[in-house]
Amino acid sequence: MAMKLAAGLLLAMNALAGEYAILASGFPLRVDRHERDGATLRLYLNGGVMELPAASVVRFEQEEELPSAQAASGQPAPAPADAASLVAEAAARWDLPPTLLHAIARVESGYDSAAVSPKGAIGIMQLMPQTARQLGADPRDPRQNVDAGARYLVELLRKYQDDDYQVRKALAAYNAGPKAVERYQGVPPYRETMDYVRRVIRQWQPQ
Repeated sequence: MAMKLAAGLLLAMNALAGEYAILASGFPLRVDRHERDGATLRLYLNGGVMELPAASVVRFEQEEELPSAQAASGQPAPAPADAASLVAEAAARWDLPPTLLHAIARVESGYDSAAVSPKGAIGIMQLMPQTARQLGADPRDPRQNVDAGARYLVELLRKYQDDDYQVRKALAAYNAGPKAVERYQGVPPYRETMDYVRRVIRQWQPQ
């Protein structure tokens, strides 16, 4: 999780107006452009930057060359798997502790792909529409929903990677947003968020 940038070794790759990163899972992720720094890829999308291991991307294709997910893999899109399997696959793909990602899925929605919260969070990982857009995912597609939730968790864990309370802050930010964590310098004093962090950690590391 503690991926560091190697100063002076940034190698810029082709910067395209629009392209797709084809992940090892076969999932096409639309990005504005990408850069490679050794074994790390930076994907620029929706005004943000996401880092991931270069080995997790099979290839890049220009936007006009990839009209559909079927074109990306050369095969029909796979049928949706059950939610627990999707969570396990995403945890392996993004090098996350499976028990942690499963704990979030259970607390967020109970693995319910049709769940919608009163605030509008959607699906298994309960993605807000704005967050899903930033991650280039359709939150109503279970596979995209879980993959995006895992990627978002990775981003948050990296954000707090040097903090003694890394996991607690990442979970709080997943629930209440990074700005709230920054404002309170830790888990915000919201009953919902404090309860959420406790429940996830209890599921992840049962006593």
